Amino acid sequence: MKLQTQRLIITPCTEETLQIISTTHEYKIGPHINLYIEELKEDPSLIGWGVWLVINREDYNIIGDIGFKGKPNLENTVEVGYGIIPSAQNKGYATEAVREIIKWAFSFENVKKIVAECQNDNLSSVRVLEKLQMERTEPEKNMLKWQLNK
Repeated sequence: MKLQTQRLIITPCTEETLQIISTTHEYKIGPHINLYIEELKEDPSLIGWGVWLVINREDYNIIGDIGFKGKPNLENTVEVGYGIIPSAQNKGYATEAVREIIKWAFSFENVKKIVAECQNDNLSSVRVLEKLQMERTEPEKNMLKWQLNK
């Protein structure tokens, strides 16, 4: 399973994909990736509902990761998160990648809403979420909350 846009390949993160895809000097495999790989070993049905790697089609390097924080909950909601390496920021990659996995998630009958959060001073993430036409909901402390209904 993989998604493609004009500039990106977006593929679920697995041990196998990490072994065959090049990483830039900037992209580091963080603890969230290792945790997800362990969870995936325990429950293979998590594939797609965790970390996805964002790969630049031009050089096949990982430029970030995006994904969901688990399967749809009882309210038919999933939470999306994302991060792009500094050298690839402000080029529309985050918007392009998140738009594509939102389309993927909404293709499932049991997904009715996607939520996200970002720090209130993270103007880049605010712009991404606005471009995706997500609506701001009630903020919590220094976090802005967002949602998009199917």
